[in-house]
Amino acid sequence: MFESFEPDDRVLHSSGFKQEEVLHNLIHRIAEYEDAIKLKSIDDQLIFTQSTGHNAWLWVSKELEVQQRDDLVRQLAERVKDSGIPGISAEPETAKAFAEAFCAAKGKLHHTYMMLKAYHCLEVRKPGHVSGSLLQAGEAHIPVVAEFTARFVEDAFGTSEQQENFLSYADEAVRAGNLYLWVVDGVPVSMAAIAHRSARHVRINDVYTPRTHRKQGYASAAVAELCQILLDEGLTPVLYADDKNPDSNKVYQTVGFVEAGQIADIKFD
Repeated sequence: MFESFEPDDRVLHSSGFKQEEVLHNLIHRIAEYEDAIKLKSIDDQLIFTQSTGHNAWLWVSKELEVQQRDDLVRQLAERVKDSGIPGISAEPETAKAFAEAFCAAKGKLHHTYMMLKAYHCLEVRKPGHVSGSLLQAGEAHIPVVAEFTARFVEDAFGTSEQQENFLSYADEAVRAGNLYLWVVDGVPVSMAAIAHRSARHVRINDVYTPRTHRKQGYASAAVAELCQILLDEGLTPVLYADDKNPDSNKVYQTVGFVEAGQIADIKFD
């Protein structure tokens, strides 16, 4: 019923998955980890991926009837019930079906931790009258990228973080050419990062503006300019946003991102 697969497997290019690829884009990244669990149904109607310590991600084809989906998900839950899976991320009904089956087998409870909106940008709407320009971060920017990342994590998760904890991440991201800064008069005032490139999409994350520079349109301008660069390369920008964060969702919608669906992030207790 299920078999392992490798990155760039045909299932990741199947017509069924491509229809919902924006919503499930993170599956591409997880599939690249050597030690990740990577399973698919033999008919390419389901994909399950999980990297150590993180939520599993699950896609089930919309071509299946609800009962077919639920039966397949129950069989999957039985297959992976002995794996150390802390939660599931999937389209809400699919996530619920897996969580119920998995937790019933394990004697656990579950709760919805977060609802994410998936977006893609097919045409950019650049904000007008925003001072500054987009700059690809260089080695000299590593300390400020680390500081921005620490504050981003603090805002997103409510944890107090030190800049030093993110220096290695900043160094790697900058050297890979994946960090961009919006700069005004030589001062970085906003940040956006490329998280991952797949065959058809580029996922953006870590969009952050320090509190002292907010409400000036800097984040919108940075994301818009980065999206235009990616579209010019023939790739579609995608991202996920917390459904409970109206400010970030507004920024993305303003510059041309269109919602492609929701992902439920469910944790197992």
